[in-house]
Amino acid sequence: MTLSSLDWTIVGAYFAISLIVGLWVSKQAGKDTKSFFLAGRNMPWWLLGISMVATTFSTDTPNLVTDLVRQNGVSGNWGWWAFLLTGMLTVFVYANLWRRSEVLTDIEFYELRYSGKAAAFLRGFRALYLGLVFNVLVMGTVSLAAVKFGEIVLGLPGWMTLTIACSITLAYSALGGLKAVIITDFVQFTLAMVGSIWGMFYILGLPEIGGLSNLISHVNVSDKLALIPDLSDPNLWVPVLLVPLAVQWWASYYPGAEPGGGGYIAQRMFSAKDEKNAVGATLLFNVAHYALRPWPWILIALASLVVFPELSDIQKAFPSLPADKLGHDVAYPAMLTLLPSGLLGLVAASLIAAFMSTMSTQLNLGASYLVNDFYHRFIKPDASEKELVNVGRLFTVVSIVLGAGLGLMLTSAGQAFNLLLMIGAGTGLIYILRWFWWRINAYTEIVAMISSIIIAGYFNFGDTSLEGWQKIVIGALLTTIVWVVATYFTPSDDEETLRNFVKKVNPGGPGWAKFSSGISSDPWPVPKGILSMVLGCTAVYGFLLGVGQLIYGETGSGMLICGLGIIASFGLFKLWGKSA
Repeated sequence: MTLSSLDWTIVGAYFAISLIVGLWVSKQAGKDTKSFFLAGRNMPWWLLGISMVATTFSTDTPNLVTDLVRQNGVSGNWGWWAFLLTGMLTVFVYANLWRRSEVLTDIEFYELRYSGKAAAFLRGFRALYLGLVFNVLVMGTVSLAAVKFGEIVLGLPGWMTLTIACSITLAYSALGGLKAVIITDFVQFTLAMVGSIWGMFYILGLPEIGGLSNLISHVNVSDKLALIPDLSDPNLWVPVLLVPLAVQWWASYYPGAEPGGGGYIAQRMFSAKDEKNAVGATLLFNVAHYALRPWPWILIALASLVVFPELSDIQKAFPSLPADKLGHDVAYPAMLTLLPSGLLGLVAASLIAAFMSTMSTQLNLGASYLVNDFYHRFIKPDASEKELVNVGRLFTVVSIVLGAGLGLMLTSAGQAFNLLLMIGAGTGLIYILRWFWWRINAYTEIVAMISSIIIAGYFNFGDTSLEGWQKIVIGALLTTIVWVVATYFTPSDDEETLRNFVKKVNPGGPGWAKFSSGISSDPWPVPKGILSMVLGCTAVYGFLLGVGQLIYGETGSGMLICGLGIIASFGLFKLWGKSA
């Protein structure tokens, strides 16, 4: 199936809107680095929250959900649902701290928190590692999904899809900076939600599906519906539920769910008007990301088991799809080809928008690292603001070429997801504790980073006898042991740096007692923040799972679980209202 003239008109209209936004804000964005990388630090919470959600919804997200559902059932989504824990911890504990730090990037934080040459080395190395290596890997994953989408839905070769979409993304990202990214994110999120929900209803109404009740009772689907894996079988519930909830959420550094906040989430918090807007933005993001969006993707994934029960069925329907791109994740774009003209164009535009949203964010974020934390810090400290903006635009071009090129080489969304989890396994606890324990130093992070990469390399290319979840758990444990030992055997940061950090950020707590005398007499907010985190997670999981039960026709249990979510929400807003 190919797109009609109406479909292409809808897609073209979206491209035009993106370019107009980039041109509109380009003059303001080019003034200085604060305008280009932080949108002038005056963004409202609702726009930032939607921008975070739009960035997290990339073209590969519904593909990944489809892959998980087809292979592991609906409960397989706990692999990413578990990251709600770190998201809520960021909302109620770390958002205020990040905004208070007033840094331009989360990597600049290293020389605020740590001291000496080790801190400078860590800042420079992380700028190159996250700005180029890690950032390009993320963009490669996103580009892979765009390649599959283009070949199946648009009927275009992968390289052509990437060339068109990346050119538009590059134009408005380089012209308008973060403000253009945030404004286009709003359009992209609106398109994405309308497209996924409308597409879901149409697909459920297809003769092959016959409505929601027929889908739920279908023989290919009935054994995939469980929201919680079978607790009588450790081979199922340990990797699918226990490891994500007990280890993965705090141990792994994953884009959009960094322990302690970081990456583009931190960048959005830095660009907020104030601390209150930073907290509100991250709360909106976590509610929308986990409670609002998943079910349209899940239902389309379940419907794909009826229309394309086996990979061979997808291959038969799309014979031109390259063999190395065939996987369960392509079932999502395959289902979209069943949509009628007009709706197909809207959904196509929404998924292209999702791709462009994530790519533009990664481009701006990666360029901010390379400009602020490498070029300006180490290469040319006396560079003018105009020069720094121009260098940022140059890095934007280089990054998108590398990311798109990697996307043509990767084969599976699940493959890239697991690789991202493995690379950072074991380092996450540092990003949580460094705010509250003075003894953690730059050497701690350097040792953890190196050991994590070595251990991940060994498990991925050496010992192949372990399951993926076993690699994450063992890798996290080994890396944690290494960095804890390194912390005690390496010199601490100088007292002046630590006192200045406490004076500026005021993290509080027993871990800073020796440096915080006379700074603040306010009670330590972290215990209340952790309670708020628990209530927030209970509320979101309550709505997520309760809606699932209602969709399955389990009205009683669905209402009960949603009721629990409502009670938790009420308790959260009473508690948060007192501390806001």
